[in-house]
Amino acid sequence: MSVDEVGTERGDSEVDESGWDIDPDDEPGAAMVATVGRQIKAWREAAGMRAGEFGAALGYGENLVYKVEGGRRIPRPEFLDKADEVLGAGGKLAMLKRELVEVRYPKKVRDLAKLEAKAVELLAYGDHNLHGLLQTAEYARALFEMRLPPYEPDQIEQAVAARVARQSIFQRSPAPALSFVQEEATLRRPLGGTMVLRRQLEHLVQTAQLRNVAIQVMPIDREEHAGMQGERQVLKFGDGSALGRSEGAFNGRAVDDPKQLRILELRYGMIRAQALTPRESLAFIKQLLGET
Repeated sequence: MSVDEVGTERGDSEVDESGWDIDPDDEPGAAMVATVGRQIKAWREAAGMRAGEFGAALGYGENLVYKVEGGRRIPRPEFLDKADEVLGAGGKLAMLKRELVEVRYPKKVRDLAKLEAKAVELLAYGDHNLHGLLQTAEYARALFEMRLPPYEPDQIEQAVAARVARQSIFQRSPAPALSFVQEEATLRRPLGGTMVLRRQLEHLVQTAQLRNVAIQVMPIDREEHAGMQGERQVLKFGDGSALGRSEGAFNGRAVDDPKQLRILELRYGMIRAQALTPRESLAFIKQLLGET
């Protein structure tokens, strides 16, 4: 049973997963959710329906209705569609889905997505799992399911949806230049199971053949390696500015100082030089796919 289906169950063990928790650090988002909740409540009261009746008509619990109307829960799109139909809102509630598209994702993820959306070039090195922009939904889900303390099912679905949404960067026009270097181990480790890995490798093969994407593999047998300080990423923007971060430099914080960025780019350039070329890497990924 999916998380969406679970949200329709009723009874003593009532659950209300048909929505997302609000990021406590997202004040503008919380204000938007509260506004949507007040509008739903106003329509319900105008229709002369009690919260319990409204919830029953929607197929959800009364508790969820109170949470949504009180701005404590972000309603899913299907909740708003059903509410619009039940209350005869003529599309006025359904259209609120557009207002909540971004709010449903954690603020830090939205901020990262906005930066990626503005970038004209991305440089990324990953050492223990695939970069988020390269992950399939099921690979990402496997990663989130391994988190400790464990995520709730709803948190997992929210995190996966946010990660997949960031991948709209591949459809941008003009297309940004995207460069990824991945450790060989990240391509061999069967996170989520062999079939999840196989479909992930198939996805990498397809992505690596995009004209604006370069995927390189760092072989595990390299005797010299400039990336031993951990993951790193640099985003470059159209106005000439840039933003970078590395686990092993500048205390892991994001930096935009030109001198610090040059250090990150120098290290990334050396990592690329030590890795297999994009053509060699594609052949290597295809070989792994054949072995999986």
